[in-house]
Amino acid sequence: MRRSLILDVVVRVVFHSAFLLGLFLLFTGHNRPGGGFVGGLVAGAALALRYVAGGIDEVREALPVRAWTLLGIGLACATGSAIVPLLAGRELLEHFKGEVHLGPMGAAHYNTALVFDIGVAFVVVGMTLMLLVAFGERLPSLGNSWARQETGR
Repeated sequence: MRRSLILDVVVRVVFHSAFLLGLFLLFTGHNRPGGGFVGGLVAGAALALRYVAGGIDEVREALPVRAWTLLGIGLACATGSAIVPLLAGRELLEHFKGEVHLGPMGAAHYNTALVFDIGVAFVVVGMTLMLLVAFGERLPSLGNSWARQETGR
C-alpha cells in the first residue's frame, strides 16, 4: 500500500500540536472547560491521526508504552485520589488545594483534582491505544479452511 506524502507531512505537523492541546485541556480543566476526559480524547485523537497516516507502527513509535500500563496507572491515580481522603477521615473524593513555593520563581498552586484528571486522561488514552492496537494487529491465518467450508470439501 502506498502512503500519501501529504497526509504524512500534515499528520506529523498536527500531531504534536494536538497532543499539546490535550495536555493544556488536562491541566486547565478543573478551573475551565476541559479536564481529564477531554484532554485524553484530544490526545487519543492525535494518536488516531498517526494510525491513519502510518498504521500501528507509527502509533507505537509515537507512544512506546503498552495500553495496559496506561490503564493501570490511570486507574491507580483516579482510585487513589478518591480513597486517600477516606484514609484521612474525610469524605470520598474530597479534594484539597495547596501551594508550593519555588523560590525566585514564585509559588505554584496545585489541586488534588488534577491527580484524578490525570488518571482519567491516562485511562482514555490507554483505551484509545488499546483500540488502535486491536485494529492494527493482523488476524491469524486460517489457511484454506474457509475455502473448504464454502465448497463443502
